[in-house]
Amino acid sequence: MTTTAPQLDKKRKKRGGILGNTGLYLAVGIAALLFLIPFYLILRNALSTDAEITGENWRLLPSFQWGNISELFDDQTVQFGRALWNSTVVAVLMTVGTLLVCSLAGYGLARIPYKHSNKVFYVVLATLMVPTAVTFVPSFVLVSSLGWVDTYRGLIIPGLFSGFTCFLFRQYFLGFPKELEEAARVDGLGYWGAYWRIVVPNSLNFFAAIATITFISGWNAFLWPLVIGQDPSSWTVQIALSSFITNQTVNFHLIFMATAVSILPLVFVFLFLQRWLVQGIAQTGIKG
Repeated sequence: MTTTAPQLDKKRKKRGGILGNTGLYLAVGIAALLFLIPFYLILRNALSTDAEITGENWRLLPSFQWGNISELFDDQTVQFGRALWNSTVVAVLMTVGTLLVCSLAGYGLARIPYKHSNKVFYVVLATLMVPTAVTFVPSFVLVSSLGWVDTYRGLIIPGLFSGFTCFLFRQYFLGFPKELEEAARVDGLGYWGAYWRIVVPNSLNFFAAIATITFISGWNAFLWPLVIGQDPSSWTVQIALSSFITNQTVNFHLIFMATAVSILPLVFVFLFLQRWLVQGIAQTGIKG
């Protein structure tokens, strides 16, 4: 029986598809392995002794020093449990505040007619060109004069507004269907009602994406909490991590254990919001 040309093409495509999928899975597997190596090293060293971490004889598996966990939280000079709580409060409140402030600002710039709205938007964009180091000292002087050193207010409030986040919200709201808001106004809702009852419920994917990015940024912040949190009771996780390295000693096992513990909240947040994060980031390219 003679094989026709379409059948040959179909077989070639099928063979090429199998080979292509195999190569794709292999590449993804290698990439995933390389991505997980740092996490493996963190966990391996977190459950090892300093001698095993710095020794010449490398071991694939740690000696499982579970006592490193209790040693980390029992260290009264660092108060790592308190640092975890401080980082949680700062990251959560900063995320909520940033979403509220920047989304309202972005919605106002995108929807409320005002002859100077473009000028205000350009001023917001101009703040992105100002280096953080330029505003660091004036911000600290202001926070210090208000008596907010070693307080949650000093750690959170100065970082609530982000010009870049405001820009993203404006671009997103420009692409939001106006018909939904017009229908809300017919029902008697104003700008606030349309924003809160129509726009926000239909923009949860984008809000979740911004919330994830903001939470990670607030959790990983170092320089500002280092200056404001001068008392050990107001340290965040990143400051507590740096305290394990001194001029005299380096507690390797505590550094890695603290790192492993501090990563867990970020992993949970990312896994929980992963689907909304991908969808929300895809929506940032909406043409405005």
